[in-house]
Amino acid sequence: MPPCAVIFPASAVQLLALLVIAAQAVWIYLAYRRAKTREALFRIITENAADMIALVDTKGRRLYNSPAYQRVLGYSAPELAQTSVFEQIHPDDRFKVLEAAREASASGVGKSLQYRLRHKNGSWRILESTASTIRNDRGEVEKLVIVNRDVTERVEAEEKLAHNALHDALTDLPNRRLFLDRLQRAFTQAQRDSNFHYAVLLADLDSFKKLNHTLGPAAGDQVLIEIGQRLATCLRSSDSLARPHKDSPGDVILSRLGGDEFAILLESCADPSDVLRISERIQSAVTAPLMVAQGPLNVRVSVGSALSATPPKRADDPLRDAEIALRRAQALGGGRSELFDPAMHNRAVTRLKLEGDLRTALNRNQFRVLYQPLFRIEPREVVAFEALIRWQHPEQGLISPHEFLAAAEDSGLMAMIDQWVIREACRNLQLWVAPAATGKPLRMAVNLSARHFASPELVEGIKTCLREVNIPAGALQLEIAERVAMSNPDLTATIFAQLKRLNVLIAIDDFCAASLSLAALRRFSPDILKIDRSLISSMQADRASHEVVDLIFTLARKLNIQVVAEGIERPTQLHALRSMSCDYAQGYFFSPPLGADVAQRFLDQQSHSALPSKSPAV
Repeated sequence: MPPCAVIFPASAVQLLALLVIAAQAVWIYLAYRRAKTREALFRIITENAADMIALVDTKGRRLYNSPAYQRVLGYSAPELAQTSVFEQIHPDDRFKVLEAAREASASGVGKSLQYRLRHKNGSWRILESTASTIRNDRGEVEKLVIVNRDVTERVEAEEKLAHNALHDALTDLPNRRLFLDRLQRAFTQAQRDSNFHYAVLLADLDSFKKLNHTLGPAAGDQVLIEIGQRLATCLRSSDSLARPHKDSPGDVILSRLGGDEFAILLESCADPSDVLRISERIQSAVTAPLMVAQGPLNVRVSVGSALSATPPKRADDPLRDAEIALRRAQALGGGRSELFDPAMHNRAVTRLKLEGDLRTALNRNQFRVLYQPLFRIEPREVVAFEALIRWQHPEQGLISPHEFLAAAEDSGLMAMIDQWVIREACRNLQLWVAPAATGKPLRMAVNLSARHFASPELVEGIKTCLREVNIPAGALQLEIAERVAMSNPDLTATIFAQLKRLNVLIAIDDFCAASLSLAALRRFSPDILKIDRSLISSMQADRASHEVVDLIFTLARKLNIQVVAEGIERPTQLHALRSMSCDYAQGYFFSPPLGADVAQRFLDQQSHSALPSKSPAV
């Protein structure tokens, strides 16, 4: 026996074994107590949490679902226990959830994701999910703790904000921002692919501003919504846009750019026939009467369209070209469609330059006023002058108003030009009246443009001019074209009444060139009618024109309205007018328009002697 050996009695060995067993039992008991404590703590947390907490195994079997599942999704714990965790997941989201579970099992790292889960009532809720792994003693992932939060309202609010940022609030159509984004995408594709072309169409409601003013904004909004729906319907099916051959247009994007203007982008479109076909469809869709609160309403739409160039230079070039084509369609009377061509672009560039030159002319005082006398026929004497604007261009010389008034009207300069003419003409009249000293009243007639006539500042501007220039009462005569007066009869009657309170005479110019009714004539109660020169020029060759002119004189005498015959160029015309008892006339037969100095001498001669047989030159 070795000297260091110790022999334990059998009872000691047994006691040691019992102590080891007891220690293991205590350890197991304590571990059990700790597990129980953790499980209890887990349940306390999960059962009181607002989020849905689930415990599943790696095969997707449910081991535990917190009570929040029933509060949020409507399912009780027994109902959930009978189904797989994947059963309520939206079919389109199942694969990504399954992949996330596999990745967590393989890597031990849970993945956060968003997916849809079906509510018990059949609706879909959006959940934001975070998974954590639980490993066994061997370090293997055997369970997943999944925390789900219902984020449906938040996601829907975010989606609504994103939608509203790119869609029109009234019609819910794509707005200008989204349209320009899609236009940029088409442009980028066209740069990469020379065979890719696209087209832009602009549709604009004719006379929408008048409709909005007459029926009110609510009816105007209703019209825009209905038009948007009709356009969307007629553009919806791409197969209906296809041509007989295989190269049919691609996507069609309809947008409301603003106001009453709608834009359409046709992708993969290189054939003008497709553009014209869709333009016709748009016209047809709008033709049927619209029902508004006031009753059925007929509207018309003008369409301008353009194809992308090869190669395109800028993304918005077709949009600009379609705008030019649209303005041409409206200028030709509206209710029609026009396809852009390079000649239109050249005309638009010319118009743009003209508008710039007009602004320069206004700032540099390049406009001139000529004065055409208006005569009493018997005895022949000047009773008024009509102020006629001319443009003294530094390079092109004297330019007729026919060449620039439309551009001035479109650019918004016409009201300022009108106001300048009124002030200049009244200033000259004030200078002429005192020296003439004939004792007979002398009037100054000035034409008002459509834009200036509808301007809220018109009456106040006239009042200011009369106060500053101080011409005799009743010496200013404002002339409004018949078509302008009839464009909005209610507004016309209101403005006429306001001007008459300022002792301003009102003349309706180009009378019988439009469609002024007898009721409107009585309502407007103008002081003077100026017969349209086309009737005067044709009355000798055309019996009907002669009868119309004679009827105008008869009607005017009944209503106590003066009548002026315009455009007298031949003695025979004057003779015919005398036979109808015409009192006042104007035209080149009497005198051309005169410069201010020449008009002054003309008046001086009248005040000292009979009128010269031949009028002085300009």
